[in-house]
Amino acid sequence: MTSMPGSSQRSDPRSRVVLSAADIDRALTRIAHELLEANKGPDDLVLLGIPRRGFPLAERLGRKLATSDPAVDPPAITGQLDVTMFRDDLQHHPTRSPMPTQLPPTGIDNKVVVLVDDVLYSGRTIRAALDAIVDLGRPRIVRLAVLVDRGHRELPIRADHVGKNLPTSTREKVRVQLAETDAGEDQVVIEDRP
Repeated sequence: MTSMPGSSQRSDPRSRVVLSAADIDRALTRIAHELLEANKGPDDLVLLGIPRRGFPLAERLGRKLATSDPAVDPPAITGQLDVTMFRDDLQHHPTRSPMPTQLPPTGIDNKVVVLVDDVLYSGRTIRAALDAIVDLGRPRIVRLAVLVDRGHRELPIRADHVGKNLPTSTREKVRVQLAETDAGEDQVVIEDRP
Protein backbone atom coordinates (compact mmCIF):
# COMPACT_ATOMS: atom_id res chain seq x y z
CA MET A 1 0.00 0.00 0.00
CA THR A 2 1.43 3.38 -0.99
CA SER A 3 0.76 6.58 0.86
CA MET A 4 -0.96 9.48 -0.82
CA PRO A 5 1.14 12.59 -1.53
CA GLY A 6 0.78 15.06 1.28
CA SER A 7 -0.60 12.46 3.69
CA SER A 8 0.08 13.23 7.32
CA GLN A 9 2.42 11.17 9.45
CA ARG A 10 -0.29 11.07 12.11
CA SER A 11 -1.84 8.15 10.26
CA ASP A 12 1.37 6.15 10.68
CA PRO A 13 0.66 3.50 13.34
CA ARG A 14 4.32 3.65 14.42
CA SER A 15 3.94 7.32 15.39
CA ARG A 16 1.96 8.89 18.23
CA VAL A 17 1.57 12.47 19.44
CA VAL A 18 2.52 12.75 23.12
CA LEU A 19 2.40 16.55 23.48
CA SER A 20 0.04 18.84 21.60
CA ALA A 21 0.56 22.55 20.98
CA ALA A 22 -1.49 23.33 24.10
CA ASP A 23 0.60 20.84 26.16
CA ILE A 24 3.83 22.48 24.97
CA ASP A 25 2.50 25.93 25.85
CA ARG A 26 1.47 24.80 29.35
CA ALA A 27 4.86 23.14 29.91
CA LEU A 28 6.71 26.33 28.92
CA THR A 29 4.46 28.43 31.17
CA ARG A 30 5.27 26.14 34.10
CA ILE A 31 9.02 26.22 33.34
CA ALA A 32 8.93 30.05 33.19
CA HIS A 33 7.29 30.19 36.63
CA GLU A 34 9.82 27.68 38.00
CA LEU A 35 12.69 29.81 36.65
CA LEU A 36 11.37 32.95 38.34
CA GLU A 37 10.82 31.08 41.59
CA ALA A 38 14.24 29.37 41.58
CA ASN A 39 15.96 32.67 40.75
CA LYS A 40 13.78 34.74 43.13
CA GLY A 41 12.81 36.99 40.22
CA PRO A 42 14.23 37.81 36.78
CA ASP A 43 17.47 39.53 37.84
CA ASP A 44 20.57 38.29 36.00
CA LEU A 45 18.66 35.58 34.07
CA VAL A 46 20.02 34.71 30.61
CA LEU A 47 18.33 32.14 28.36
CA LEU A 48 20.64 30.43 25.86
CA GLY A 49 18.83 28.24 23.37
CA ILE A 50 20.69 25.42 21.63
CA PRO A 51 19.92 25.34 17.89
CA ARG A 52 17.77 24.25 16.24
CA ARG A 53 14.73 23.94 18.44
CA GLY A 54 16.20 25.12 21.73
CA PHE A 55 16.50 28.68 20.49
CA PRO A 56 12.80 29.21 19.64
CA LEU A 57 11.93 27.55 22.95
CA ALA A 58 14.23 30.03 24.73
CA GLU A 59 12.51 32.91 22.90
CA ARG A 60 9.10 31.59 23.98
CA LEU A 61 10.32 31.26 27.58
CA GLY A 62 11.55 34.86 27.46
CA ARG A 63 8.11 36.05 26.37
CA LYS A 64 6.46 33.99 29.13
CA LEU A 65 8.83 35.48 31.71
CA ALA A 66 7.84 38.95 30.48
CA THR A 67 4.16 38.06 30.88
CA SER A 68 4.80 37.16 34.53
CA ASP A 69 7.18 40.04 35.19
CA PRO A 70 6.93 43.17 32.99
CA ALA A 71 10.50 44.14 33.95
CA VAL A 72 11.78 41.34 31.66
CA ASP A 73 12.89 42.40 28.17
CA PRO A 74 12.92 39.08 26.24
CA PRO A 75 15.39 40.07 23.47
CA ALA A 76 17.80 41.44 26.09
CA ILE A 77 18.01 38.14 27.99
CA THR A 78 17.78 35.60 25.15
CA GLY A 79 20.61 34.23 23.03
CA GLN A 80 21.65 31.26 20.95
CA LEU A 81 24.54 28.91 21.77
CA ASP A 82 25.86 26.76 18.94
CA VAL A 83 27.64 23.65 20.23
CA THR A 84 28.50 21.95 16.93
CA MET A 85 32.27 22.30 17.18
CA PHE A 86 32.28 21.20 20.84
CA ARG A 87 30.54 17.86 20.25
CA ASP A 88 32.45 14.63 20.86
CA ASP A 89 30.21 12.62 18.54
CA LEU A 90 30.51 14.49 15.23
CA GLN A 91 31.71 11.37 13.45
CA HIS A 92 28.42 9.63 14.33
CA HIS A 93 26.12 12.41 13.10
CA PRO A 94 25.52 13.80 9.65
CA THR A 95 27.37 16.97 8.81
CA ARG A 96 25.59 20.02 10.11
CA SER A 97 26.36 23.66 9.51
CA PRO A 98 27.19 25.62 12.62
CA MET A 99 24.66 28.26 13.59
CA PRO A 100 25.80 31.63 14.92
CA THR A 101 26.28 31.99 18.66
CA GLN A 102 24.52 35.15 19.79
CA LEU A 103 24.87 36.30 23.38
CA PRO A 104 22.60 38.90 24.98
CA PRO A 105 24.17 42.39 25.11
CA THR A 106 25.06 42.00 28.80
CA GLY A 107 26.97 38.75 28.16
CA ILE A 108 27.01 35.80 30.53
CA ASP A 109 29.63 36.74 33.14
CA ASN A 110 28.19 36.43 36.66
CA LYS A 111 24.74 35.67 35.21
CA VAL A 112 22.31 32.83 35.85
CA VAL A 113 22.51 31.09 32.49
CA VAL A 114 19.68 28.75 31.59
CA LEU A 115 20.52 26.39 28.74
CA VAL A 116 17.35 25.59 26.80
CA ASP A 117 16.96 22.55 24.56
CA ASP A 118 14.13 20.49 23.15
CA VAL A 119 15.09 16.91 24.14
CA LEU A 120 17.53 15.64 26.76
CA TYR A 121 18.74 12.18 25.79
CA SER A 122 22.37 11.05 26.15
CA GLY A 123 23.56 14.34 27.68
CA ARG A 124 26.26 14.86 25.03
CA THR A 125 24.71 18.03 23.61
CA ILE A 126 24.60 19.59 27.07
CA ARG A 127 28.20 18.54 27.77
CA ALA A 128 29.16 20.31 24.54
CA ALA A 129 27.15 23.37 25.62
CA LEU A 130 29.02 23.51 28.93
CA ASP A 131 32.33 23.41 27.04
CA ALA A 132 31.11 26.20 24.74
CA ILE A 133 30.08 28.37 27.70
CA VAL A 134 33.57 28.11 29.20
CA ASP A 135 34.93 29.75 26.04
CA LEU A 136 32.45 32.63 26.28
CA GLY A 137 32.54 33.70 29.91
CA ARG A 138 32.01 32.70 33.50
CA PRO A 139 28.37 32.48 34.59
CA ARG A 140 27.48 32.46 38.27
CA ILE A 141 25.16 29.46 37.79
CA VAL A 142 24.24 27.27 34.84
CA ARG A 143 20.84 25.59 34.81
CA LEU A 144 19.18 23.36 32.24
CA ALA A 145 15.60 23.59 30.97
CA VAL A 146 14.31 21.03 28.47
CA LEU A 147 10.93 20.46 26.92
CA VAL A 148 11.34 16.65 27.03
CA ASP A 149 13.57 14.37 29.11
CA ARG A 150 13.51 10.92 27.56
CA GLY A 151 16.11 9.22 29.75
CA HIS A 152 19.02 7.01 28.56
CA ARG A 153 21.76 9.31 29.85
CA GLU A 154 25.37 8.49 28.95
CA LEU A 155 26.77 11.32 31.09
CA PRO A 156 25.89 12.48 34.63
CA ILE A 157 23.70 15.38 33.48
CA ARG A 158 20.17 16.17 34.62
CA ALA A 159 17.72 18.93 33.82
CA ASP A 160 16.66 21.45 36.47
CA HIS A 161 13.40 22.21 34.67
CA VAL A 162 11.55 19.64 32.55
CA GLY A 163 8.38 20.13 30.54
CA LYS A 164 7.62 16.40 30.33
CA ASN A 165 9.44 13.23 31.36
CA LEU A 166 8.90 10.65 28.62
CA PRO A 167 10.31 7.23 29.43
CA THR A 168 11.22 5.73 26.07
CA SER A 169 12.99 2.74 24.66
CA THR A 170 16.20 3.24 22.69
CA ARG A 171 14.45 2.07 19.54
CA GLU A 172 11.99 4.95 19.76
CA LYS A 173 12.65 8.44 18.41
CA VAL A 174 11.28 11.59 20.02
CA ARG A 175 10.60 14.27 17.43
CA VAL A 176 9.78 17.84 18.46
CA GLN A 177 8.05 20.00 15.86
CA LEU A 178 7.82 23.76 16.35
CA ALA A 179 6.15 26.35 14.15
CA GLU A 180 9.40 28.34 13.98
CA THR A 181 11.54 25.47 12.65
CA ASP A 182 9.14 22.95 11.12
CA ALA A 183 6.20 23.23 8.79
CA GLY A 184 2.96 22.67 10.62
CA GLU A 185 1.81 22.80 14.20
CA ASP A 186 3.68 22.44 17.47
CA GLN A 187 3.78 18.87 18.72
CA VAL A 188 5.99 16.18 20.19
CA VAL A 189 5.80 12.78 18.54
CA ILE A 190 7.25 9.39 19.50
CA GLU A 191 8.08 7.19 16.53
CA ASP A 192 9.00 3.52 16.56
CA ARG A 193 12.12 2.91 14.52
CA PRO A 194 11.93 -0.17 12.29
